[in-house]
Amino acid sequence: MSRINMNIEHVPDASQQTLKQIHAAFGATPNMFRTVANSPAALKSMWGAFGALGGGAIDPKLGEQIAVAIANRNRCEYCLAAHTMLGKKAGASAEEMAAAQAGRAAEPKTAAALAFALKVVNERAQVSAADISALREAGFNDEHIVEIMAHVALNLFTNYVNVAFDVPLDFPAVALSN
Repeated sequence: MSRINMNIEHVPDASQQTLKQIHAAFGATPNMFRTVANSPAALKSMWGAFGALGGGAIDPKLGEQIAVAIANRNRCEYCLAAHTMLGKKAGASAEEMAAAQAGRAAEPKTAAALAFALKVVNERAQVSAADISALREAGFNDEHIVEIMAHVALNLFTNYVNVAFDVPLDFPAVALSN
């Protein structure tokens, strides 16, 4: 059971319009959004970030691969389950999502993005000029590099919400890997 209210009848009225958009997009209101809805500002920020990044320069499939790598690193079962499902909807195979969960990819450009994202998480953003150069050599430009960082930041927030508040899973479970 979540450590924070998930009953959308007991969240501020200012969250209701965003919750309607989320419900329309998913056909339901996932538990993570129910939890974050306790803060209209946090909900609006999170939902806006998902929308902005979903239409950004980074392909949605890569965005989901980054998300599962970070979720696995942070041991967030909720995000791992949700983003594995979303990754498959974005065109990734089960094998690609499992590899991404472990921070790997057969495609060099994806592998470079995953390595960078995990280094940002593991080293608390203490990356080097060589790390940025490696992304450029893999084919990313500055827009992509900043967007990868935005994906990292959004996923850190959602991982921390789900882990800290013990948000119950409402997507098909995916086992964490070591």
